[in-house]
Formats: sequence, C-alpha cells, structure tokens
Amino acid sequence: MFDIVGKRRWFFTISLVLILASAIALAVLGLKPGIDFSSGSIITLSFEETVTPEEVQDEMLNLGYAGQVEESQGKIIIHTVELSAAERTVVEAGLVARFGPIDEESKGFENVSPVIATETARIAGIAVGVAAVAILIYITWAFRRMPRPFRYGTCAVIALMHDVIVVLGIFAILGSFMNWEVNLMFITGVLAVIGYSVNNTVVVFDRIRENLRQGVSNDFGAVVNTSLVETLGRSLNTSLTTLAVVIALVLFVGVSIQNFAVVLLIGVIAGTYSSLFVAPQLLVVWEKGRGSGFVRRPSLSAGEARRG
Repeated sequence: MFDIVGKRRWFFTISLVLILASAIALAVLGLKPGIDFSSGSIITLSFEETVTPEEVQDEMLNLGYAGQVEESQGKIIIHTVELSAAERTVVEAGLVARFGPIDEESKGFENVSPVIATETARIAGIAVGVAAVAILIYITWAFRRMPRPFRYGTCAVIALMHDVIVVLGIFAILGSFMNWEVNLMFITGVLAVIGYSVNNTVVVFDRIRENLRQGVSNDFGAVVNTSLVETLGRSLNTSLTTLAVVIALVLFVGVSIQNFAVVLLIGVIAGTYSSLFVAPQLLVVWEKGRGSGFVRRPSLSAGEARRG
C-alpha cells in the first residue's frame, strides 16, 4: 500500500512553497482590478472592416484614453476610464475616423461608478468569508459523531484557503505580465473552486469516518492512509473529467468568462491536491500533536452499527 501519510512533510513543503510564492506575488505585484472593482467604462464595438485589438488600443492612446482592448466573438471590447456621454461620443467618432463604420446593432456601453465598484468589492469579500464560515459549521455538524469534529471543519477550511491563495497568487502574476483583470467572473470562479475543493475533502473525510467505524486500525495515521488510497482513484478520475470540460472552456469560449474558466482550471488542480495531501495530513498532525497516535473508535448506536 502507498504510504501517503508518511510523506506528508513533502506535501506540506510543496504547499508552503506555493503559499509563500503566492503571498510574495500578491505583495509585490498585486491584483489588477477590473471595471467591477475599480470603476470605469466598457465599450463594445464591431467594425465592418477587420480590426485588431492592438490597433484599437493604439488609437485609444492617440485619443488620450488608456485602457485594455480585447476581442471576443468578432467584437472589440474596450476597458477604459469612466467616460461621460460627451467623451464616449468623442471616442467613438475617433475610432470611426480611423477604422471606418461601426455596426450599430453590436454597440454596447457600460459605466461603473467608484461607489458601485467599492460596494461590489466589499460584497465579494463578504461572500468568500461567509462561505468559509458556513463550510466550517457544516462540516463540524456533519462529523459531529466523530471525536473532535471541529478539527474536520478547520482542516477543510485551511485546505480551501490554500487553494484560494494559490489562485490569487497566479492571477497576480497574470495581471502583471498579461494584463488579466480581476472581475466578478473571477469571484464566481473562486466560489466555485471553494465548493469543488470542499466536496473532494468531504469525500476523503467520509471514508476516514467509515474506516474508523469499521475498526480498520487503532492508529489514526494508518486509517487516514487507507482512506486516501481507497479514494485516490475516484478523486483523480473526477478531477480529470472536470479538467477536460474546463480546458474546453478556456480554449473555445471568449473573454467574457475567461477569468471564470482559468480560475476553475487552477482551482481544480489545487483543490485536488489539497483535498488529498493537505487536509487529511493536517488532521493526522493535529491528532498526533496531542502526544498520541491513537484514537478511540467512535461509539455508535445499535442502528448506526447496522448501517455501518
């Protein structure tokens, strides 16, 4: 049998390196906020002639407006500072003069004020915090018949925070070198990653619970190792099938959900790792940290014994 638990120091070292690298990237580079969090305007246009985002971005600079220009499904999407109605008219007139007529049916415009952007950022932070607390409470309740159930919830939350920090660190790098912005689709992706990570972790924890009930071993580390080996194939197969779908989204879907798809891609990989090699290992360290490598088999009622 694979000794996964015995190699936990290696897994913790890998996680520590990832977390430190992510923290440094966040501290040095920071996240690049999108219009949802920093205010500004988004102009969507479609020209009759073929135009590249680079050409439009150069012309925007000539007009005196910095910003980011992307192409999605044949449309040019311009992210720039907040524009008044008059400024929008000037920008569109300048682009028409440079690139020719615009398809009027494809035109779109959106303004986000600083107040709305600040409120959106606050709500997004609250959403992530509430999700973490709710998961802690739920898992503690779900494993309430186990010795010290709070540990299960705490280890699951630590694992999901591990995943979120890695996602944030990678996006700090992407934002610095590829101008990728953090927007509401990014937050949606982070929440989806939290759910995915917790689901995988609960599968492993549930197997640990069943093996404890069946008295597989008096040594908690051995029980956890057996549970990991038994769930390893299922977890990897689930992650691979999920990754196949996510990669398809990254490759074939436009920039409108690009952040969501890339966050999922990073999060599925990080979540699979943390659910197998971080959360259960933390549980083992916490148990053995009390000076004992043994746990008592949880007492069951007669009905639970029959169901087990």
